[in-house]
Amino acid sequence: MTVTITPAAPQDVAQLRQLYFDVYGHGYPVALGSDPEEMRRLIDDPHTHWLTARHEGAGHLAGSVAVQTDPGSRIGKLVGLAVHPEQRGGGLAGRLTASVCADAFATGTPDSIYATARVVTPGPQQVLARNGFQALGLMPNAVEVAGCESLALFARHADGVLARRESVGVVPGALVPLLEAARRSTGVAYGRPRATDAPARPAGRTAPVTAPMELITAPGFVRRRFLELFPDPGERFFPLHVPNAVLTPPDGAFEAYADLDQAAASCSLIAVHPSPAAVTGALEPLMAAVTRAGADYVETLLPLADTAGLDAFLAAGFIPSAVYPAMRRIGDRFHDYVVLSRTSRQIDFRTAAVSGRLQPYLQAYLTAWTSTYLPLPEVTP
Repeated sequence: MTVTITPAAPQDVAQLRQLYFDVYGHGYPVALGSDPEEMRRLIDDPHTHWLTARHEGAGHLAGSVAVQTDPGSRIGKLVGLAVHPEQRGGGLAGRLTASVCADAFATGTPDSIYATARVVTPGPQQVLARNGFQALGLMPNAVEVAGCESLALFARHADGVLARRESVGVVPGALVPLLEAARRSTGVAYGRPRATDAPARPAGRTAPVTAPMELITAPGFVRRRFLELFPDPGERFFPLHVPNAVLTPPDGAFEAYADLDQAAASCSLIAVHPSPAAVTGALEPLMAAVTRAGADYVETLLPLADTAGLDAFLAAGFIPSAVYPAMRRIGDRFHDYVVLSRTSRQIDFRTAAVSGRLQPYLQAYLTAWTSTYLPLPEVTP
């Protein structure tokens, strides 16, 4: 039978929900495949390209995929790639991915499109690689789907973007293995940045915070407060994430804005006021508060050039997990960003299908994790 790929329409919502149930059961943690109201909103959203695949005469959809684009940051995210169990093995996932990326890039809006792939099977990684996506890193325990799972980060850039990257001269020493892994996996050069292990002195705080962190989960208030503190879009760079919670110590020394996803048991720290370095000495109680709220995985996104911010999170046990080249456009130049993550669950890679493109990142992660949590004992001569 012929497979037809067409844009999703509001009347497809019921069959789309059935498709995601057939593929994932009740464990799909994304509103795109489970919340009818959100699905209709995205179908009507001019910045979302959502495609469906249908066999003529079949009573169900054969596949689905979408690219959500943030026009402000000029970044897209490939989400919801699903192929019905009866249609697997025929290359439909690759066709859907190629079609939706072509549609998104044809608008001229995204400079890059990223995707996360489950590593319980090599299939999703292969589909992305065959469609021009490069592996950028590995995030252990990043999501709750059918149990706690790790994700791989991939991205594909528009023509000419990678040639306009700003170089970085100094990085924390803990990032060097990750940058070397990226060079080996993608061929993208990061120059020869000078490594430094001397953290910048944070402004203000001189002693670790021990008091419990206050967590406010009032989405409307949080968004209004967030926009008041960060009126400049350039100061709130975390594409396709909107804060729904804020964490602050009792003395109000800083406010950390987060996208807390209890269904996926994950949390993204989007921005810190007055600066990322302000959380130095306070990340332990912050992690405890997030864990109590149901998130076992926390990640943040920082510029590769932000040595002080990177040092603050590295000192609190965050691990360099991925590096996204040319992620942010400023003027006519592009800047690299780093994903740092921390998990409160035991990490188990025994069943992970880590492809050759991800192997360097696995080794880099293990090196960083070991040096952070299993330091070698000093030997006295």
